[in-house]
Amino acid sequence: MADLDAAREAISQSCRIIGKMDMTREPAGHVSYRIPGTDRILIKARGAGEAALRYVTPDDLIICDMDGKKVEGRDDLAAPNEVYIHTQMYRARPDVNAVIHVHPPTVILFTIVNKELLPLIGAYDPFALQMVLDGIPRYPRSILISSDELGIDLAKAIGDKNVCLMRGHGITAVGASVEEATITAWRLNDLAEINYRAALLGDPEPISAEDIEVFKSSGPRSRARVERPSGAPMANSTWRYLTQWIDE
Repeated sequence: MADLDAAREAISQSCRIIGKMDMTREPAGHVSYRIPGTDRILIKARGAGEAALRYVTPDDLIICDMDGKKVEGRDDLAAPNEVYIHTQMYRARPDVNAVIHVHPPTVILFTIVNKELLPLIGAYDPFALQMVLDGIPRYPRSILISSDELGIDLAKAIGDKNVCLMRGHGITAVGASVEEATITAWRLNDLAEINYRAALLGDPEPISAEDIEVFKSSGPRSRARVERPSGAPMANSTWRYLTQWIDE
C-alpha cells in the first residue's frame, strides 16, 4: 500500500463496502490510512461536498496532518469532526496503518442494552470467535470524539485490540491495512447480527467449552499467519469477494 493511488482506491472500496452493507448511518463514518514515512493520513472527508459512503471515490478523500488539520483536498471537503479517533490511534499504535469509524445499528443495540456478544459460532467464522475470546473492549461514553483528549481516551479503551464498541454511537476498527480493518469491522457486524437473530429465535447457547479449547489450540491464529504473512495486507478471498460484490 506504499502507492498513494492504491491507498485511495482501497479506502474508497472500504467505504463502499460499509455503505452497501448498511453498516453505518449515511453519510456518517470515515476510513483512514497512515501514509508511510510521513506524519500525514488519507481520510474520507466530510463537509459540503461529501459523498455517502456507498458512493465514495478517490476524489472524496483528503489528506490531514497528525493534528487533524486538512492539508490537501477539494475546497468543498473538510476533516471529520472525529478525525481525532484516527490521529490519536496512529499516535498510540505504531502497528496500526488503517482506522475505521462507523455506526452499525445492530452493534449499537448491544451497547445500549449492555449485552455481550456471545461465542455462538465456531467453524462458521473462526476469526470472529477469536475476536470474542480475545475480548471486545467498550468505550462507555456516547459523545463525539472531537478533541485530542477524547481521542486519547478512546485509544486507551481499545488498548492492543483491533476493535472497540462505543456506547450508543458505533465502532472503531483498526488494522495493519485498510483491508484488514475493513474485514474486522465486517466480521464484527456479522457476529452482532447472528447474536441478535439468535436471541429473537430463543435462548442463544454459546459453543461448547470443548470446542472453544480446540479453536484456542489450532484456530484462526495459525491461519492468519498464512493469510497475512509478515504483516502484509489481508488481500485474501474475503477482500476479493467484498470488492467484487460492491462493483456488481
